[in-house]
Amino acid sequence: MVRVLSACEQFDVIWRELGGAPEVADCTAFEGRGEWPSVFAVSDLAAASIGAAGAAVAELMSFRFGEVPEVTVDRRLASLWFAWSIKPLGWSLPSPWDPIAGDYRAADGWIRLHTNAPHHRDAALAVLGVQAEKQTVAHAVERRSADELEQAVVERGGCAAVMRSIDEWARHEQGTHVNAEPLVAVTPANAAAAISDWMPEAARPLRGLRVLDLTRVLAGPVATRFLAAFGADVLRIDPPDWEEPVAIPEVALGKRCARLDLRETQGRARLRELLSQAHVLVHGYRADALDRLGFDADTRRKLCPGLIDVSLDAYGWSGQWRNRRGFDSLVQMSAGIADAGMRKLARDKPTPLPVQALDHATGYLMAAAVVRGLSQRCATGQGSQARLSLARTAKLLIDGPPGEVSGEAPAPTAADYSAEIEASAFGPLARLKAPILIDGAPMRWDRPATALGSAAPEW
Repeated sequence: MVRVLSACEQFDVIWRELGGAPEVADCTAFEGRGEWPSVFAVSDLAAASIGAAGAAVAELMSFRFGEVPEVTVDRRLASLWFAWSIKPLGWSLPSPWDPIAGDYRAADGWIRLHTNAPHHRDAALAVLGVQAEKQTVAHAVERRSADELEQAVVERGGCAAVMRSIDEWARHEQGTHVNAEPLVAVTPANAAAAISDWMPEAARPLRGLRVLDLTRVLAGPVATRFLAAFGADVLRIDPPDWEEPVAIPEVALGKRCARLDLRETQGRARLRELLSQAHVLVHGYRADALDRLGFDADTRRKLCPGLIDVSLDAYGWSGQWRNRRGFDSLVQMSAGIADAGMRKLARDKPTPLPVQALDHATGYLMAAAVVRGLSQRCATGQGSQARLSLARTAKLLIDGPPGEVSGEAPAPTAADYSAEIEASAFGPLARLKAPILIDGAPMRWDRPATALGSAAPEW
């Protein structure tokens, strides 16, 4: 029988998986109320994962200054941060979804097509042999086997996921692989750096920390946004033609954003220089992508001994799907979350979580892995590598407590927003108050959200 966990107990599970010190858990408290209506305990996951990232910062501070500061997680604000932290003032965000993206009924089940990126949309349409019109796509999908269509779209370079039940995923070859993986797989690096050229400060624990951010929507940017909140110098690198018009105002907070073409020799050379000067690398490319660019794990360690190297994958780090493209909404379909929502709520179509909880939770777990790695590096001079995946976070949620399906979704009020107006590159906006308080080290950002490509690729 699955053990039923409260938010505090679920935090304890995460903190043990991270290898955190027990005395830090004793100084972490959860206050307030807030509940996303769902068959899964989404708000528990929000509070626990944000709490773990905050506890990691407290542990780092205790290493340097002796005492563990108190950490307080506001459950309501943590829940709200799992949706949108911003309220545009006098302007609006575009739709988060491409018109073709969505769930479709196939001949023998349901399948989701993820078409937000133009090349992913082109791949799905090419496999179906139709134009970009929703009803036309639906008619074409209903004539295909869901499994066959999923495989064809993936082989074409697109993104799709068949809806499976929790039991079906547990029996699936890839589900078996990922469910056997640890929540956070940490490997100490063999090469040691000099005992640290960087140490935490009291009020801004991560000031001066150079974080190279090679991530895109959404988990990785959530992780680096959290690091920036405690003073880290986050430099995000994107390709020349990449845009995220909806997500960037949300996740570019506190960062500098530059562009490099890693397909060109000059771009790769500049990345090598940046990496050699970094303390932390956070990346969310597919498992083999950096290897193919000449930046495999051994090369990264040689370029930067003592590097804290934290990476994200959609479907886990073992099995045939380890290099498969994936997003939160697709993993919810594959791992049984959308099916469980549909069945338990007696709906007639896939019913995912009310928010992209796998993305957000994994992001905060990545941030926690970074900061825990820093604690170890400050003590030993040794770097580390940590690997996480959306699919393994899905297992954490599935194995946790049942959710509360009744009640209204939490909606932010004026009191939930900071009084300070953020002058973002996209227009003025209100930002939610910080969901966590670390005694002596408030969570705040030194820069407003900025546009991709607005900074030079340099420290």
